[in-house]
Amino acid sequence: MTDKFTNLYDFIDFARANRKYPDNTANNLKSALKIFQKELNSEELKSINMVEDSIGEIFRSLVIANKNKSIVSLNSYKARLLKVIKDYKKYGAEPSKMQSWVAKTRNSEPLLIKKDKTDKKKIILSNSINSPVENFHKISLSLGRGNAEILISKDISAKDAQVIKKVIDSLVED
Repeated sequence: MTDKFTNLYDFIDFARANRKYPDNTANNLKSALKIFQKELNSEELKSINMVEDSIGEIFRSLVIANKNKSIVSLNSYKARLLKVIKDYKKYGAEPSKMQSWVAKTRNSEPLLIKKDKTDKKKIILSNSINSPVENFHKISLSLGRGNAEILISKDISAKDAQVIKKVIDSLVED
């Protein structure tokens, strides 16, 4: 018996319920199925293998039918469809195999946009302090318009303390 294209929808729901696909991934995969399903003939709807074997021709039909969508977007849909088919063949044909499926976890670190990347390169940090923290006095102050933090060496000389005092005094507006 061949697996019908519509079995892929049930597989996605089953995988989502078993925490193999996050909700957003499952929704994206279903969107890919829907857009491709419109281009399938009655024979292809009856066989996932036939869809996989004819993916090149089906994709050409999809591109022609969706001239308003970018080719990058359509390629994403194609990749999602092929991913579902691959996962279905590996885990969906025999639901007992679902237990051995180790779902990939994504890194929750946000992606940097291009502007952030260029700004990040322009940031110049002050010289790092390679000494252990124990060798410094750390003074944190909560001020009316913000916060201030001062790190002062524990072995500061009286002359250096006077220089720091003069710098702080120069910040005060008369």
